[in-house]
Amino acid sequence: MKTLWIGFYNYSVILTYLGLISSVIGMTQALEGKFGTAIACLVISGICDMLDGKVARAMDRTEDEKQFGIQIDSLCDLICFGAFPAFLGYGLGLRGFWGMTAMCLYVLAAVIRLGYFNVMEEKRQKETHQVRKYYQGLPVTSIAIIFPLVYLMRPYFGNAVYLRVLIGVMVVVAILFVSNIKVYKPGNKMIAVFIGLGVVILAKLLHVF
Repeated sequence: MKTLWIGFYNYSVILTYLGLISSVIGMTQALEGKFGTAIACLVISGICDMLDGKVARAMDRTEDEKQFGIQIDSLCDLICFGAFPAFLGYGLGLRGFWGMTAMCLYVLAAVIRLGYFNVMEEKRQKETHQVRKYYQGLPVTSIAIIFPLVYLMRPYFGNAVYLRVLIGVMVVVAILFVSNIKVYKPGNKMIAVFIGLGVVILAKLLHVF
């Protein structure tokens, strides 16, 4: 049946869309120099990403909806956890050859990882309906925890030292994105721990306590 709008708008992808919106808002906050608020938006995007898969699997979806979910999740991840962290890095002061190299390597690694994941996940779902137990390489979502923790260390370093640390972190994370290593996929308890950690980080960033 022909509809007015293309795409899928059921609750299986609503958290993915909300995570994207949070990152876009975060970019505007970074432009205004409000880095605490901007990185809080990154954390919120990460929490949305941790939960969206569970929401989607709880729904009886058509094959088209499943494939759309894979594609839209990776497209949003590229913006939220690929482009947005590089955008934050530039705003925080990454400049020059090493700063630009770190940001470019980071985004490139995120693109490669997400493209590879799309291909392999589509293939895997045709072969089995089991939930995966391991990731190949470090998930891009991990930057939603790593970057805020590094940012919270900023007051303890001089600006020059902090920028070197940030460059190092982005390069190491980029390498881990595309490394052929097994990373355990967290279960419900571990996800709850990560969400709790995210809430604590949010409180610190927004000066709740």
